[in-house]
Amino acid sequence: MGRRMTAIAIAALAVAIFVGAASGARSKTPAQVVRAWSKALNASHDRAAGALFARNAITIQGPNVIQLPTLRIATLWNASLPCAGRIIKLRVKGNVATATFVLGERPGHRCDGPGELAAAKFTVVNGKIVRWEQVAPEPNGTKA
Repeated sequence: MGRRMTAIAIAALAVAIFVGAASGARSKTPAQVVRAWSKALNASHDRAAGALFARNAITIQGPNVIQLPTLRIATLWNASLPCAGRIIKLRVKGNVATATFVLGERPGHRCDGPGELAAAKFTVVNGKIVRWEQVAPEPNGTKA
């Protein structure tokens, strides 16, 4: 009976380790991903911002739809964004987060609309952005 109890204890420990490791590897929530993207972009860490996009993610800005098939292309796309953005509102519904930003300068770039409001809708799957769409800021958004 002693060996059986030891085997059960070892099995229980293995399950606990597996569950703990799995919970540590959980995907980030849409809100966490948006905040991480904003933080990376604001610091001009374009590769870190690009790494938050899934392979083949799409970005939409007006009529322009761009697919990001690789980390390199996602990095270049993020590097093309001229402004930093301070999140003033973040609304999440399911796996879609809509963020409103106050635009500002970011290192190595010249912002074309400092102080203006901008918004983007992020669709996040398994902790990665699969769709980024620039949307109109909500009319009741306020500068903070």
